[in-house]
Amino acid sequence: MDIRILGSEVTTGRSLGESCGIVALAESVPVGYRLIQSLRIIQHRGQESSGISINTGKVLKNHKGMGLVNEVFSGVKLEKDTGIGIGHIRYSTAGSSTLENAQPLYANIGKYEIAIGHNGEIVNALQLKRSLESRGYSFATNSDTEVIMKLLSIELSKNADPILSMKNTFKKLIGAYSLNIMINQRVFVARDPNGIRPLVVGTTEFGYCGASESVVFDQLNGKVIRDVRPGEIVEIKKNELDSFMYNEDARTAHCMFEYVYFARPDSVVDGRSVFETRMNLGRILARESPVKGADCVVAVPDSARTHAQGYAEESGIPLSEGLIKNRYVDRTFIMPEQAGRESELDIKLNPIKQLIEGKKVVLVDDSIIRGNTTRKIVKMLKRYGAKEVHLRIACPPVRFPCYLGIDMKTKDQFIAANRSLKEINEKVGADSLRYISLEGLIRATGLGKESLCLGCLNGRYPVRIGNR
Repeated sequence: MDIRILGSEVTTGRSLGESCGIVALAESVPVGYRLIQSLRIIQHRGQESSGISINTGKVLKNHKGMGLVNEVFSGVKLEKDTGIGIGHIRYSTAGSSTLENAQPLYANIGKYEIAIGHNGEIVNALQLKRSLESRGYSFATNSDTEVIMKLLSIELSKNADPILSMKNTFKKLIGAYSLNIMINQRVFVARDPNGIRPLVVGTTEFGYCGASESVVFDQLNGKVIRDVRPGEIVEIKKNELDSFMYNEDARTAHCMFEYVYFARPDSVVDGRSVFETRMNLGRILARESPVKGADCVVAVPDSARTHAQGYAEESGIPLSEGLIKNRYVDRTFIMPEQAGRESELDIKLNPIKQLIEGKKVVLVDDSIIRGNTTRKIVKMLKRYGAKEVHLRIACPPVRFPCYLGIDMKTKDQFIAANRSLKEINEKVGADSLRYISLEGLIRATGLGKESLCLGCLNGRYPVRIGNR
């Protein structure tokens, strides 16, 4: 896998990457180090930059930097007299790996201090930015998060009600957004009307929390209360949660890639166990596309492990640890350029020759986007003696751009865009290639077609994309 979840950069050219994981805490203890702990739990959602904003009771203080959470905050002394804060982790594409685009973004607007973190992508960000520029507003970054910040600042200048200001701001936005927002000494999380990106709220050992994934609550000795509803703002307080709906009309459209790839397998996203969904994907894939006489099932680590386990259990073919991952190498989708991704693969994965030599291998992966990584893995297995490599993919072919939070903007990125199954297989060099069906994917999630965003698979998006 080599794709990115983002908050789009607002440019006239190709959209580039940004935000991917958020946390908001309101506790009866200092939250600085607990924010860092929370971000480390969801580090898989972004490895390029991280940051936190905390309220000292007097001002908002910010710290952010480039790199992993433990790198950015190594040796940093945090405030000890604070009980609320937000955190953010991010990754991006070439050209946007800069500190000014790291989040949370911060602004001091009159009597308001604001910090915002964003997971998603605003489809109409460029139009909104141009409108604001025509009215004399300037921008310090090229992120759509700053557009949200500007709109919210304008609304706050009109009235003294943060809830009304957020409601008015969000009604102008089209796209995907899970947000954590701190306004003075109040902290909020909010989700777009389609619920495209995940967001949950619950308790911690010392208060309340909002986060991109449920695993944060497991690690903070807390409990998930529920998912944030599509079109809902939730105020996180030390002793309770307050809910404010701003849109109840749009249909739910959860991103299917969260279940296939992005989320941790031990997370629960919108009421569905990610682990069980991936097991279902593997089971259905085995039923739809068996490999007669195969000797072993091998997962592309780590994201396809659960899919492969489901395939092995359903098919009765032994699951083999045929590929070993160097865990001290970043995930290849983080690499900004294709050359970087391919060179990293050489030291990231290594086959165990004794387990694959002379074997008929079923190679299970979560998805294929460009196909370059897949081709190299197939070639690697054959070089180490695999007799046959039969590729089985737990996601249907990705053929259409995503404008709602994944860095897939042009069809020339997709190996499946204008190729038949036979042509794709010739490109990747496998002895056979099969994808799970769209119906199989939907059945595995248990959510129903009407509750999922499948735009990158069928070209039908839950929001109006316009001429993009």
